Amino acid sequence: MLNRLKDTLADFIQQADLVLLGLCSTATLYGIVLVFSATRYLDPSKGLRRMITQCAALGLGVCVYIFFSMLDLESITRKWKWILAFNVGFILLLRTPFGVAGGTGNRAWLKFPGIPFQIGPAEVVKITFVLLLAKQIEWLWQEKEDVKSFSSAFAVAAHTLGLCGLYFVVSHDMGNGLVFVFIFLCMAFVAGFALRWFLLLFSGVGGGIAAVLLLDLVPKDMKYMLNRFIVLFDHSFDPQGVGWQQTRSLLAIGSGGLWGQGYLNGSQTQSGSTSLPAKQTDLIFSVAGEELGLFGCLAIMLLLLAIILRILLVARKARTPFYRYVCVGMASILIFQTVINIGMCLFVMPTIGITLPFFSYGGSSVLTLYMAMGVVSGIKKRSPEMRRVARSPLR
Repeated sequence: MLNRLKDTLADFIQQADLVLLGLCSTATLYGIVLVFSATRYLDPSKGLRRMITQCAALGLGVCVYIFFSMLDLESITRKWKWILAFNVGFILLLRTPFGVAGGTGNRAWLKFPGIPFQIGPAEVVKITFVLLLAKQIEWLWQEKEDVKSFSSAFAVAAHTLGLCGLYFVVSHDMGNGLVFVFIFLCMAFVAGFALRWFLLLFSGVGGGIAAVLLLDLVPKDMKYMLNRFIVLFDHSFDPQGVGWQQTRSLLAIGSGGLWGQGYLNGSQTQSGSTSLPAKQTDLIFSVAGEELGLFGCLAIMLLLLAIILRILLVARKARTPFYRYVCVGMASILIFQTVINIGMCLFVMPTIGITLPFFSYGGSSVLTLYMAMGVVSGIKKRSPEMRRVARSPLR
């Protein structure tokens, strides 16, 4: 049994993507340092507990990474009906007593008895959605030998919009709902869908939004979403309300300069939560800007860029189109969340509750990210061009 475990570990070391794992671990450790500073103002012991929670999530994440590196995705996606049922069922759990608002106002979290943390269904479903969408695109190529027709584009778009619509209706979480749409756009583009269908989609959505705005058809309970976009073009619009987070974020980043005010010395970071709200989650990038300055922010962006480029390198050398689509889908998750979160902190993107991958506080978010990266590592392991020559196994 021990020898078998050693052989398995040796196989993982030789074939898995240790570069990707190293980049992800470095980003998470950097995030842990920032989370401690962002939560220390409450009480040093509370900041330490959250730091320990993130460290535990990192340890579990590495284990999850190893496990998912060993999975056979093609065998799993043959059970696509079960994956689809899981996606729908897991989202619908938000309408049961297990669904909670989690302090955001959106019913986007699950709290199970005996589990010390909340689970965001969207975090998990994004991964299974990527697998399912990649399988659907592969089927269209193999069975219909064409993804440029309207029927093919409609089938994939309907799958995406159906899941996105279900999630939004159930949770009212627009941010994670848009992630599904971005995943679809990136995967469909790489798969070779005709550009005219993208233009038709954007024209239809744009026309619909324009009609709703011109006719003032936005429901009263949805006005807050519209206001989040209005404030981007007019920073003086409700600065004490809808623009509060981003106004404080800009002040924090601007006060950091090149090198920052010093770790654990940020004037807003070390003040109350009203000074810089959601500092350990949505605005963790602002914490880096205030305390570590421009160079601290550049380090974050370079790490995330390196992770994304590594995934795309695996995609380029993937053994099958299916694997390529999966890698592109995983990369698109990181791209969307990174651009939206950093843009939100810089007041050029709306506040839609998107956290910064690997850096923001959240155990379930860290675990699901390592799950996604483990899937990419498994694809690299099965790509002959990227496999290292095996050495003698550990004995």
